[in-house]
Amino acid sequence: MYDMKALYEAESIEHAVKLRVEHPEAQIIAGGSDVLVQMREGRRAGKELISIYMIDEMRGISLDENEAIRIGSLTSFSHITKNPIIQEHINVLGEAVDMVGGPQIRNIGTIGGNTCNGVTSADSASTLHAWDAIVEITGPNGIRRIPIKEFYIKAGTVDLREGEIQTAIIIPKKAYEGYKGHYIKYGMRNAMEIASTGCSVNCKLSADKKHFEDVRIAYGVAGPVPMRVPSAEEFIKGKEITMENIEGFAKKVLDDIMPRDSWRASKEFRQHIAVVMAKRALIESVKLSGGVI
Repeated sequence: MYDMKALYEAESIEHAVKLRVEHPEAQIIAGGSDVLVQMREGRRAGKELISIYMIDEMRGISLDENEAIRIGSLTSFSHITKNPIIQEHINVLGEAVDMVGGPQIRNIGTIGGNTCNGVTSADSASTLHAWDAIVEITGPNGIRRIPIKEFYIKAGTVDLREGEIQTAIIIPKKAYEGYKGHYIKYGMRNAMEIASTGCSVNCKLSADKKHFEDVRIAYGVAGPVPMRVPSAEEFIKGKEITMENIEGFAKKVLDDIMPRDSWRASKEFRQHIAVVMAKRALIESVKLSGGVI
């Protein structure tokens, strides 16, 4: 059923990097929810595989010495959703990954696999963009950390260089403290569906809960890679919390997004639903933050 040339099992991050250097054409496999399906379909037939699934140091969620949230790349979607740190500080990420596939996929699928695929429809990707996530990458030259918007290069391609693996995703304290968010996924079905469009919004309100101190909005399937929408973010910053301003914010997303036609949805429909989603997600974020509209 699975046509593979060889399978190497990494015992540690250092061993995984060594195997990557020795076998530069090999495909990394974690949970296998994507790679094994692609192999069965013949798209990765005859490939060498490097399994990183047994590297426990790449699992789990913790707060580091700076109170940044560190999510190991092998952490499953199910563990993210149920984790108390996620629930307390960035619950919207748990809600977003809980929309991935079905229970079996969420139990085996990993946050690292979801982001390293480089696909714009990944439910975690737009949400992590809205949280100003940092991607930690380990390779022969040590560790480097880059903003997630720089990690995505083009459709299906991320910034992983020779010998490197993604080891963690980090949400800095300044990116989550005081913010509340909401994610909306639109698809043709309610479950087991790839997003036709996904929208994630976080907002931070003024102390009196009457003005927008800061708002971040990101989309999946609004362009070739997950993307932020700076025009809308700049429009709403500092403004009073009114329905008029929220509607103006939602319309501004059309200045930046670049959806395309596909069999899932037309460009025009994606533009329409993007505006609706921005409005609804911001309204819900305001309510979660204790604001009144």
